[in-house]
Amino acid sequence: MTDFVLVHGAWHGAWCWRRVVTALWKQGHRVFTVSLTGVGERAHLLSPAITLETHIEDVVQVLIAEELKDCVLVGHSYAGMVITGAATRQPNRIGKLVYLDAVVPRPGDAWSTSHPQSIQAERRHVIAELGMLLPPDPAIFGLSGADRDWVARRLTPQPGGVYDAPLMFDQGSWLAMSRTFIDCHDPALPSMAGMRERVRTQSGWTMIEIATGHDAMISAPERLVEALLAPPYQGKLR
Repeated sequence: MTDFVLVHGAWHGAWCWRRVVTALWKQGHRVFTVSLTGVGERAHLLSPAITLETHIEDVVQVLIAEELKDCVLVGHSYAGMVITGAATRQPNRIGKLVYLDAVVPRPGDAWSTSHPQSIQAERRHVIAELGMLLPPDPAIFGLSGADRDWVARRLTPQPGGVYDAPLMFDQGSWLAMSRTFIDCHDPALPSMAGMRERVRTQSGWTMIEIATGHDAMISAPERLVEALLAPPYQGKLR
């Protein structure tokens, strides 16, 4: 039995893991899903005071409260920032880090760092006006039909205070951890291009490819579960 902690990306909530949670339960694993402050069922807490630090603490408190050891900590998209911060603060509780088509930061990076300057400017303008980032059309995540509609109904605004918040962490502690990157490349989300290149040139990674879109937990839950349960190796899942 393995303990999994699943952390959603921007605009999402714990709801997005529904299909993955059911599959992992059936195989006898324990699963803890985190809804970050201000989104998902916690959207009523949306506030300019929410920062990256808030979201890191959301995850840290789950690790502590559930007394987890050697868990698999999974972060999707933006949550690569979050799990990196949480894991380096509670390294003894982590058995493996999984970056699901996620941001892989360097010390001092913010979520915004990996985005082109044009996107940074656009998002900063929206944050200055609204204090938040409105959800995009889920079609950009490779979703269509009923799945797209299901996700569109549930996406909520992302707290603006997390966008430019830098993450400082002990890179040595992080590099010593078991790390897997799951590359969802069909269709590939353009903003993840730099992350895919980074992990392919940095030692210590297990790379798994899944031929699906960015929201693999929705579009390819069976293949994602297979990837989450895979031992460290270099491979592709199609």
